Amino acid sequence: MKKILLLNLVFILAACNSVKINQRYISQGNYDNAINLAVKKLQKNKHSAKAEEHILLLEEAFKKAVDKDKRAIKYYQKTDDPQASRKIYYTYTLLRERQEKIRPLLPLTINSQGRDAHFHFEDYSDKIAKARAIFEKQLYETGKLLMSYNTKEDYKKAYSVFCELTDINPLYKDAKQLREEAHFRGTDFVLVHLKNYSGILIPQNLESDLLNFNTYGLDNFWMQFHNAPQNGIDYNYGIDLIFRSIQISPERIFEKEFHKDKEIKIGWEYKKDRNGNILHDENGNPVKIDLFEAVEADLLVTTQSKAAHVTGEVIFKDLNTGRQINTFPLETEYVFENIFASYQGDKRALDEADLDLIKNRFVPFPNNEQMIYDAGEDIKNQLKDILKNNSFY
Repeated sequence: MKKILLLNLVFILAACNSVKINQRYISQGNYDNAINLAVKKLQKNKHSAKAEEHILLLEEAFKKAVDKDKRAIKYYQKTDDPQASRKIYYTYTLLRERQEKIRPLLPLTINSQGRDAHFHFEDYSDKIAKARAIFEKQLYETGKLLMSYNTKEDYKKAYSVFCELTDINPLYKDAKQLREEAHFRGTDFVLVHLKNYSGILIPQNLESDLLNFNTYGLDNFWMQFHNAPQNGIDYNYGIDLIFRSIQISPERIFEKEFHKDKEIKIGWEYKKDRNGNILHDENGNPVKIDLFEAVEADLLVTTQSKAAHVTGEVIFKDLNTGRQINTFPLETEYVFENIFASYQGDKRALDEADLDLIKNRFVPFPNNEQMIYDAGEDIKNQLKDILKNNSFY
């Protein structure tokens, strides 16, 4: 019983708090916040004990919100604000959406006054259509004007304008085509060259991987990377991926021998005195002693190694001016190493690490092409970081 009373008290306090919050919203002029909170409460239960307070607040907030919006529209219609058509259109849509938010809740009864709440709803269809037509025309003309300036930044602005226009009306004149054209003309195209001055042939699959920018995860809407020039594209920037030096060490085999010796427990026996009698402890139990055996082995550890060392640089260039923008060094080393072992003697003399080594075997050395490719994987990661963390601007 106490638990039920406590829960009821919690609900009453929560309802009182929401009413106070709504009253504060209205007093501050945040009418739509008040409307949203009241609608949320009434959607749960419009017949609850506290529903009437929310209905009265909703009625008040709706009336004041509509009055505020209509006064704003009158002001926008008289002002020279270049954003006036946008504000008028979106204010009319807000007026309609506000009504549609409340409409499903009707009727809302105020029992203490013996009446239903009154909301003056209007049909804004014609006004929205007229405002939209004016707004669409302004967006279209603004977008075309921006494109006429013929700069990257203005094309980007035009793209945003045409996106808003096609969101409102996907079929407006040639807005879709102009949107795509603005994106194309606002995009910086980067031509990438791989230059190998090392004197060592770079594997074709490594070159393809390095120049496949789809795998870099750059996700830059306004920049595209091409590894070969395409017709109809003026390239703004260039990247030279330069290999200066590729050095591959000879295949090396190192052998080192280790002598291993150890005493291992092989059992136990009773401790005896000089006469061969078994000795006992103070409790009368026979005394046992461990038996150990000395074991030895010779371990031959073989290490195979081969290394590829690659150096180079990445150069950012402005192709319009021929200016070098920035240079970033590249350097990596890939080391192939395989360690294995063999032994002679007693295996019990070996420790755990030795036992792991004798499980390994000789493996063929990777060829030079594979070594370069493996080193190139790190070069690719370095290039990815450079592209992500640096810009041409």
